Amino acid sequence: MYRTLRLCSSGGGFEALPDPPRPLNLGRVRAALEAAGVSVIDARVMLIASLETEVTISRAGRLLFKTADPAAADRAFARLRPLLE
Repeated sequence: MYRTLRLCSSGGGFEALPDPPRPLNLGRVRAALEAAGVSVIDARVMLIASLETEVTISRAGRLLFKTADPAAADRAFARLRPLLE
């Protein structure tokens, strides 16, 4: 579902987009994250997950990793990816 992690256009974080585009069931994603011991804030239209870095998960499937450190974003992406697929 997710193939790449790239620097977002603002340069302040990294993003991953689903390929092909696919909306997420945020209720299911929240349950999977909580079952894996990840702290989650449910903001109705998005989830905010506390991994090594904060990650915003949108209904459209976009993941935004709030870090300028590519290694930290990659580690968080590797942990999050299996929980979303």
